Amino acid sequence: MVQHLAILDDYQAVAYDYAPWAELADDGVDVTVFTEPFAGEQEAVDALRDFDIIMAMRERTAFDAGRLRQLPKLKLLVTTGMANAAIDLRAAEEQGITVCGTGGSPAAAPELTWALLLAFARKVPFEDRRLRAGHWQSTVGFELSGKTLGVLGLGNIGSKIAGYAKAFGMEVIAWSPHLTEETAAGAGARKVSKEALFREADVVSVHVRLSERSRGLVGEDELRLLGPKGVLVNTARGPVVDEAALLRGLNEGWLGGAALDVYGVEPLPADHPLLTAPRTVLTPHLGYVTAQSYARFYGEAFEDVRAWVRGNPVRVLTV
Repeated sequence: MVQHLAILDDYQAVAYDYAPWAELADDGVDVTVFTEPFAGEQEAVDALRDFDIIMAMRERTAFDAGRLRQLPKLKLLVTTGMANAAIDLRAAEEQGITVCGTGGSPAAAPELTWALLLAFARKVPFEDRRLRAGHWQSTVGFELSGKTLGVLGLGNIGSKIAGYAKAFGMEVIAWSPHLTEETAAGAGARKVSKEALFREADVVSVHVRLSERSRGLVGEDELRLLGPKGVLVNTARGPVVDEAALLRGLNEGWLGGAALDVYGVEPLPADHPLLTAPRTVLTPHLGYVTAQSYARFYGEAFEDVRAWVRGNPVRVLTV
């Protein structure tokens, strides 16, 4: 019996460049690739109703309990990464759906974070556009050396960012809900309170996972403490930051600027106010989009599918 696999959200149409999906035909698996995001809930359900297996790029398409209930044929859901806040693991378990994950690149997101910060500090996107239009030296940037970086979430990525900051001559302070002084010191940072992080930092970089506790963790109070010369960098998840407060701060001038890779709604709508907000550098969730990251994502997703079809699932995610 043929089983049908949907590969979702392959925006760059590169899934077949990073894994031998055609080989799954030997295991009785027919593959369909979707290169565009779904316009809404009903479109997603209608498109995926007849698939037995779905491979989802991390947090691009949500699989909550309601959507899973409308996909009665689904038996295997593969996500890139070993955690995906957009998948209801408990609901999947109750429906008998196996969920498997993959590894990822430890370097991709931290490097993109630093690229955004440097681009903001030296006005790279603006100066690039001005130069192509025939202008020369339109702005004055600022140096990172001597400034203070606040790391919100000193985990694996946050610790790498702290290391980059030290290499650039920055002082590093950090806050996480359960951060100890010893852990902070081990990463080259000084532990402070959340309030002190935003009050003392010139730049705050967000590196916490999205959860009900972290949703809206950075609100107007925190952004006002960061102030009219402060910069917020977010490559974690959009809903960690109160987007309405962020927009007010940018438009009213009481926040210095923002460098963002993640948003409350993705892909970002063409009429979204962030696209015209002042003092911003924006990228379309590129944190994990590298050749090395994709090779691991798609390669291990292929392994997940083949192993499950052959009765020996690997990298199974549970509640």
